[in-house]
Formats: sequence, C-alpha cells, structure tokens
Amino acid sequence: MSEEANFRAEIEDLRERVRYHNRRYYVEDAPDISDAEYDALYKELESLEAEHPELVTPDSPTQRVGGEPLQEFQQVRHAVPMLSLANARKLEELREWDARVRRILGEDEEPRYVTERKIDGLAVSLRYEEGRFERGATRGNGTVGEEVTANLRTVRSIPERLDDDPPEVLEARGEMYMTLEDFERLNRRQEAEGKPPFANPRNAAAGSIRQLDPKITARRPLTVYLYGIGEGGDLYESHSAALDALKSYGLRANPYKLHDTIESVMQECEEAVRERESLPYQIDGVVVKVDSREQQRALGSVAKAPRWAIAYKFEPLAGRTKLKEIIVNVGRTGALTPQALLEPVNVGGVRISRATLHNEDYIREKDILIGDVVVVERAGDVIPQVVRPVPEERSGGEREFFMPTECPVCGEPVSRPEGEAVTRCVNARCPALALEHIIHWASKAAMEIEGLGEKLSTRLFDLGLVKDVAEIYDLKAEQLVPLEGFGEKSAENLIRSIEKSKEQPFSRVLYALGIRHVGNVTAGLIASSFSGEDLLRGVETERLTEIEGVGEVVARAVVDYFALEDNRALVQRLMKAGLNFEREAVGAPEGPLAGKRVVITGTLSRPRGYFVERLEEAGGTFTSSVSKNTDYVLAGEEAGSKLERANSLGVPVLDEAGFEELISQETVAS
Repeated sequence: MSEEANFRAEIEDLRERVRYHNRRYYVEDAPDISDAEYDALYKELESLEAEHPELVTPDSPTQRVGGEPLQEFQQVRHAVPMLSLANARKLEELREWDARVRRILGEDEEPRYVTERKIDGLAVSLRYEEGRFERGATRGNGTVGEEVTANLRTVRSIPERLDDDPPEVLEARGEMYMTLEDFERLNRRQEAEGKPPFANPRNAAAGSIRQLDPKITARRPLTVYLYGIGEGGDLYESHSAALDALKSYGLRANPYKLHDTIESVMQECEEAVRERESLPYQIDGVVVKVDSREQQRALGSVAKAPRWAIAYKFEPLAGRTKLKEIIVNVGRTGALTPQALLEPVNVGGVRISRATLHNEDYIREKDILIGDVVVVERAGDVIPQVVRPVPEERSGGEREFFMPTECPVCGEPVSRPEGEAVTRCVNARCPALALEHIIHWASKAAMEIEGLGEKLSTRLFDLGLVKDVAEIYDLKAEQLVPLEGFGEKSAENLIRSIEKSKEQPFSRVLYALGIRHVGNVTAGLIASSFSGEDLLRGVETERLTEIEGVGEVVARAVVDYFALEDNRALVQRLMKAGLNFEREAVGAPEGPLAGKRVVITGTLSRPRGYFVERLEEAGGTFTSSVSKNTDYVLAGEEAGSKLERANSLGVPVLDEAGFEELISQETVAS
C-alpha cells in the first residue's frame, strides 16, 4: 500500500470514529468518551487534513464550519408537499376527530394512533441521496421553501452520511430548535457582544437557519428532532416504522407513543400539559397521527391539511403583573403600535418586561388602564401580549391611555383612515420610515436603480450620505470612491444607474413614493389622470374615486400624503432633481388577472407586499375591502371578517397555492 493510500485510510478511519461519537453525543445523548477525548480525536483529524488538503471531502466532520456567504436563498419545490395540520384546542375536539376518522375508514377498520410532542421551532426538510445529505430546505408555504443546505450542514445533530441501509432517496422532515439552556447561553453571548437578545427560542432558531452567512449559523446552538418522511415515506407500512427507521439510520427521531384508543391519546395530551414547563425545550402541543400508512392513504387530505393527523394545541402560557406605562413605537411602515412596559414576569421560562397592545381599539375594548394588574400571555408561546386587566385589583390611581396625535419620532400629525384600526405616520421623511423608503425606492419594481440594493442603501443611510430618497440624486462619485468595496468604475456605474432612473415614467415615481395602498397598477391609473403638479396643488378624494379601480381608501391615502408639508417638500425636491412627474397615457392593464379586483387578508408565508406585487404584475388590482365587485379573496391563516364577508357574498376564496395556480392557468388561457 502506498504512503498516500495509508494516509487516506487513516483519515477515513478517523472520520468514521468522529462520526460515531457525533452520533452518540448529538443524536443519542449517550456519549462514550469524555469531551477532552473527543476534542483530541477531532484535532487529530483536522491536523491530518491540513497536511493533506487534497484528501478533504465535503462530508468530512471538519467541514461543518460554514462556507462562503450567499447572495440570496434559492427556492426549492417540495416533491411531496409539507402540509400544515388542523388544530384542536379542547380534548373533546380530539374525540370528534376520532369519530370522523372512524366514519371515513368504516366499521371494519380500527385505527391505532401515534403521539409526539409538538416542538416549537422551524420546520425543515433534509434530503439524502444514496445515504448522503444533499439538500436542506425550509417548509416555506408547504409547496415551495428556501434552500438552506449550507446552514444545515453546520448542525452537528444532522449527519452527513446515514447508517444502516437507507433507501436511494430519503427526505426526512423535522423541527429545528434550541434548548432553553442553549437559548439563555446564546442571549448572554449576544448581550456581551453588545447585540440585542433574541425574543424566544423559536425566533432564535428560525433566524439562525435563515442566515445568508453559514458561519453565523455554525455559531448557534441548533439541534433537530425529525418527525416524518416525505419522499421515500411510502416504503414504510406505518408512521411508527418510519420513525424507527430514521433512528436506525442515525437520525434524531422524535420520541413517540402508540395508542389503541382516543382515550389513551387524551390522557397523553393531559400528561404533556403537566410536563410542558419541565422539558428542556419548548413545546406548544401534541401531534396525533393515524399510524397505518394504508389508512392514511384512505383518509387523504382536505385543503392543505391531512385528515389523518391533528395537533392538540396548548392554551398560551400566562402570568400576572403590573402595567407600569404604555409607550408608542413607530414601525418602518409608519404604524404606531402601543407597547406595555411591565414589571418583569416569568411566563413559561421566559422573562417578559414588554408586551404588545396591538392598537388603540384593542386597549379600549379590553378596558386596559395604565397602572392595572394585567394578565400576560405568550400568544402561540411566542409573542407576549396583554390579554386582559384584573379590574378587581384597581386602586383608583390608574389612568386612561390616549394615542398621540403627532408622531413620537418626527412630530408630524398622524393619520387613522376611516375603517382602519391602525394609526400611522405618513411623513415620508420620518426617520422611522426613511430607510425602508430608500430601499423601496431603489427596488426593481419601483425606480430600478441597479446596484443600490438593501445592503448598500443601509450603509449609505448609516453614514448619513442618504437621509431620504431625494438625496440619492445628490450623490457624487467622489463620495463613493473612498468607501470600502468601491472604485472609480463602480462608483461611476452607480451614479449612471441613478441618473437613468430619472427616465422612469410618473407611474413608477408615484409607486416609489410609497403611499399606503398605492401599488404599481393603482399608480398607473392615477398617473393617467393626474400629473405630479396636479397632486401637489391638491386633488379631492371624490375626483380620485372617479378613476375606475381607485376606491375610497386609496384616494384618502393619496390626499393625506400630499397634504403633509414634508411630503410636498420631498416631491418638489425630486421634481427639481429632474424626475418625471408628467401625466402619462396608460392603457388598460394587461396580464392574466387584468381587470380583476383581489382582497388579501390573514397571515401569509411572505410579506403582503410580495403578493400585491405578484397580483399587480398579473394585471390585477389590490383592494382593501370585500364587496360584490370583488373577484377573489386571497386568505391566509387567521383571516377574520373579510373572509366571513367573502363567504357570505359568494366571492371565490384562494389559498396561496390556489392563487399561484390561478395566475398560471389564466396565463396559459390568455
């Protein structure tokens, strides 16, 4: 055997030993050797690989430190959709679900159930091909997720190679999370480095996985529990057999219990409630599944959820404390949100000193006063919120809260449009809105300033070179050249791109101003009827609503925007810089959804602006209220009164997949 072959064999032997001890420590929680012995073994492997870099392989245990930063995440379409689960809040609802399962299966079929703790983390997919980890992805909307392979490779509880005899393709699915101890340790490190602490373990896990720089992920104490198999899952006759197989392959499978009756399942759920706060990680419920694969196929799915599984969700964790004061925060969209300052209280292992109060109406409806003793819950075990006061403990010294009439940041008057619950600052020069506006202004959908992305916009804003969008047009190449990453050529390219944006039509300028409710299509409709000078002089709401496709809410937002002196001054500076504010001839909207009015409501997998942009690219019009003239309603989770009204009027309701399918189908038809 040659010397190179000897080195290769020695290195591979070391790798197998390190992989074995990784599995014992990170997967099975049963280490065979001390930390010092493991460190010595690992350093020996590192040393040999440093001497022979040509023998380093991508799946070596030493390659978990993270690669080069990504520019953006790529999308991944799941071969088998990652469905969501129907929820049960009461034990009786589990009994009702059991009755439905039995009714569909028939009298001759007796279901057996599997229960697993529902870990509060981020759902991911791990694809193995011929036993090697090839791709990792987030759940996303269940159909399409984001590829995060490089980040998941840094997680030590995810093996690069599987043991035993795995199938050719195995897509394991599970939940990324942090233990409470690791979360507290991470927050102590954040504070020591002068960085803000994370709000809760779930946010910390999700934020760590969605880092563009894998080296950041590598520093975070992440682990995984796998709860099922997507592609390749049909090879196993039951869900419990699939979990056992995952464990045999060296993967960290979620512990489970089998039950022959729904009564046994309900007892297990009650036990989980009792042990909830003693676990080393957060759970927010119990998942119940029919064990038999054959029975699962017979039960099938409805909408985006399988009939053969349900999640028993815990009631939110709650605590009582005193509401010391109510402050108002201004978000980047201009929304004024009241926030409660609390005497610190521990709720489910998390110390809470602030909690959301949503909006002014919420405070009035709940009769919450400053100085009250209040009940605080972690909604979904994540976001702290004040849910109610305790009036019987009032001393008489409590006082009422009033929403400010001026923005706490810039001092300009705030606006609360009729029919909306949120009060907003509409001053485009407000520092709370300025950076977000700069990023939006330069985006491809707005002024399309090539080279001025979010990262550079933030940098120029922080340096004080660009404090609002008008100052973009004051930039000079000589200001950019001294900055790291810039040379004369790149600086000149950016200035040329900025100059080129002045050629954009008024409709793009109007959209780029970031007026609430005014998307690309709506901006085009307004720009075809009025010039920038017209809007500066003042256009009445009634005249704007005469435009087909412009409703009362949009018209009021435009009038409010141009009524503010700061906004008017900004527009005048943009005019002086040479941007196009001329009225333009705009034909009828084109695209697969041309002429269609769509309302968007509820919580979606992406920010609402993404769906508005997709809608308007397809020629549709976004409207804020449901009427008989509405063509479709795109509804996410927790859709409320708008969904109810759509159902009462017979307006077609779409989920995200249906929305994408509609655009695709109508594109083909057109």
